Amino acid sequence: MQKLLIVEDDASVRNTIVTCLELEGYQPDAVASTREAMERLKVSAYPIVISDIYLDERTGIDVLRAARLQNPACAVILMTGRGSMETVMAATEGGAFEYLAKPFEMSQMIETVKRAELSLLPSPVGDEAEAIDDLPETEMIGSSMRMVEIYKTLSRVAPTDATVLIEGETGTGKELIARMVHRNSKRSQQAFVPVDCGAIAPSLLESELFGTLKGAYTGADRDRMGVFEAAHGGTVFLDEIGDIEASFQLKLLRFLQEHEVRPLGAPRAKKVDVRVLAATNRDVQKMVDEGKFREDLWYRLNVVRITVPPLCERASDIPLLAHYFLKRYNQRYELDTKMTESGLKAIERYSWPGNVRQLQHMMERLTILAPAARIDAAAVKYAIEQMDSRDQSTESLADTETDQIRRVMAVTNGNKSKAAKILGIERKTLYRKLEKMGL
Repeated sequence: MQKLLIVEDDASVRNTIVTCLELEGYQPDAVASTREAMERLKVSAYPIVISDIYLDERTGIDVLRAARLQNPACAVILMTGRGSMETVMAATEGGAFEYLAKPFEMSQMIETVKRAELSLLPSPVGDEAEAIDDLPETEMIGSSMRMVEIYKTLSRVAPTDATVLIEGETGTGKELIARMVHRNSKRSQQAFVPVDCGAIAPSLLESELFGTLKGAYTGADRDRMGVFEAAHGGTVFLDEIGDIEASFQLKLLRFLQEHEVRPLGAPRAKKVDVRVLAATNRDVQKMVDEGKFREDLWYRLNVVRITVPPLCERASDIPLLAHYFLKRYNQRYELDTKMTESGLKAIERYSWPGNVRQLQHMMERLTILAPAARIDAAAVKYAIEQMDSRDQSTESLADTETDQIRRVMAVTNGNKSKAAKILGIERKTLYRKLEKMGL
């Protein structure tokens, strides 16, 4: 059986892994710091290394680099309870064999080690690992197992030109996923163009995507370049792809097959080079079964499918998201709002039917309006009641909330549209309130 090196600063986790591996017949060496790991790696070329990512002043990525520098065939298994797209990309680019999100079952660890043992093949050490520290930040927050699996898929598909279909409920962050794919692709320096297919009239979608020549129809008084041509070299993100009508589906299929556009009124088609990403909150497979969506187009779009879970199915990410949005809006509005333990627990207990987008909007509101700049359980309860209210009439804000209106108007520099959104009321309601206040 193989010798292994385990790098884990949590003694209970380290001892559990050691015990389980010994029972499987492995010979694990275990250390608690990157310094000890580096010393071991200097004198021994381990075939398998298991390391936590967040350790001390250095990380598991440093262990990964050192292990593969000493032994390019080394299979490095990284594990963490704070996964992100950046760490997964760093692990992937550095040549990690696998990336495990804590907590995991020990059976999963054993299975991973056995796979590593069977696939110990040499691989060169590339210069690309040197750029790990320069990876851009991302707004996709989450370290749950579901999110880590998405990061792993993204790290593999982003560098390719494969079409990606992103499924998920409204507010789960499908466009953020698409932007992450683009940002980590070879097209990252070119345009990323999102198109909301559900917001464009079916009669206009063809001209929007393919373009129009002057005189093609009444009112076409000039040439108009379509989205696909304008995004040449970059990425086009077709949001709500399930909303396109059957009459346009064949034209989109032909484009995906030929990568040619023919603007309305043009005598011939022209080649364009774009990558297409698509998203939907509908069950397109069911639409195919019902004859409402072309099966061949479905297969063409569905080369790689990523399903983004609703927030209630990755509840362990809620505290991360809440703190992230609190920090963002404190910085944006130059505030110092704090979140109490009772406030965080109240946020964690809520079901979040509107997903991450709903949490984001509520955290913006709380950051600005929480009494005494403290987000406690009472503040969260009140904000949720305001958010859940279906009555957005002129009485949706009590007269006693005049000070809240003043605070929101101040932090938004008088932007009424933004203020109304934060307060959870219609603009006309805010206008009337401001008029009564003499503002």
